[in-house]
Amino acid sequence: MPSKQEVEKELLKTLFRHNGVVKEFSAGEEIVNEIADIFSLSEEQRVIPLERIYRKENRIVKTPLWHRLLYRAADSLSNSNLIVKPSVSQKLTNKKEWMLTENGFDKALELLNIPIEQKDHLLIKSYEVEKEIKKLTGKPAPENYNPIGMKRKTTVTRETNLRSRGFRQAVIENYDYRCCVCGLKIKSPNLQFWEVEAAHIVSHTQNGKDDIWNGLALCHLHHWAFDVGWFSLTDDYKMLISSLSEKIPDDYGRMDKFNFFENGLIENKNIFLPENNSLFPHIKSIEWHRKNIFYK
Repeated sequence: MPSKQEVEKELLKTLFRHNGVVKEFSAGEEIVNEIADIFSLSEEQRVIPLERIYRKENRIVKTPLWHRLLYRAADSLSNSNLIVKPSVSQKLTNKKEWMLTENGFDKALELLNIPIEQKDHLLIKSYEVEKEIKKLTGKPAPENYNPIGMKRKTTVTRETNLRSRGFRQAVIENYDYRCCVCGLKIKSPNLQFWEVEAAHIVSHTQNGKDDIWNGLALCHLHHWAFDVGWFSLTDDYKMLISSLSEKIPDDYGRMDKFNFFENGLIENKNIFLPENNSLFPHIKSIEWHRKNIFYK
């Protein structure tokens, strides 16, 4: 059997591979066997019983030794503030899951030899970021909304970093990880990066807020086209295409037989939206974009 310390390390790496969360270690859960496979445990090792006395009822309880070892490793990580227990995450997400903390995220990066600089670009959940997502998505959309906030400080604090990552994850999750214009939904081969991006409608450079009502999920190409003003949106979420697209040279915007201005930007096309209309982009944000970025 592996040592508890060895299991702790593999559990952190497994949580990372599962985007920061795994289900509680109930009997029959795939995650229990997944980590056992890492250690090449035999079928016998996976089911060897461990007898212990359940003092409240003064009876003997039999638990698979491997299952008990896995739980003890997770409990130790929880005591070290590297993960949170299912009883804690359930209060936040209504799901019983082990979840990485920010400290656990950093430790997993260290174990996997991934530069800490990549952290902000990875869509790995942490308990702290999940709390930010809850703040961003747990309120009804305001009638009067100003998408422009106070001037940003040049120094990035832990609080602003968490909110920025929370914004990115909240937007992408609520659009089901796909571009709201073309519907593209794809991950990197290592499953750590989504192609889709969380785009600010009022940009960071204009002090746009990290709010769900100031965000759209866009693929890289449509994100660029939106930011430079090739298209915008109406108040009922249909596409507006710049009239300047009719004046560009014939060889611009082409990818073999695909013409971006004819096939990728379609006037009056409805964009894909979140299921919850409280999370739709706010009309005030869209209005700002039409007036300040869009080229009619």
